[in-house]
Amino acid sequence: QVQLVESGGGSVQAGGSLRLSCAASGDTYSNYCMGWFRQAPGKEREGVAAIDVDGSASYADYLKGRFTVSQDTAKNTLYLQMNSLKPEDPAMYYCAARWGYCLKVWGVQGAFGYWGQGTQVTVSS
Repeated sequence: QVQLVESGGGSVQAGGSLRLSCAASGDTYSNYCMGWFRQAPGKEREGVAAIDVDGSASYADYLKGRFTVSQDTAKNTLYLQMNSLKPEDPAMYYCAARWGYCLKVWGVQGAFGYWGQGTQVTVSS
C-alpha cells in the first residue's frame, strides 16, 4: 500500500502560479501510476494529469498547456506546476496512485485505489 500527502495549495490571484506536491510512502513509488485530480464544489472529481510508470505524462485537454506534472523518484514525490491560473481552476486537488500502468484510465477516479487528503486551491480575480 502507498500513503499520499499533498501540500502546496493556497490562494493566488488569477494569472498566478502554484506548485503542488504529493509525498508518497509505504511502497515502491516507481510501481505506481501517479495522478492529480480536482473537485470543485458541486462538481464531479476530474482528472487533471498523470505520470505513468514509464515516466510518460498525460493531461486533460482543457488545461491547454498551463499545468505540468513531474516527479522526483529519489524523493518519492509528485508535483503539479500550475501556471496562468484562472477563476475556473479553484478546487480541492487530490493526489492519487494506481498500482501498475496508467493505461487509458489515467483520468478515471475509480481506477485509482489510493488517495491523499487533498489540498485546496483558491484563485481570486
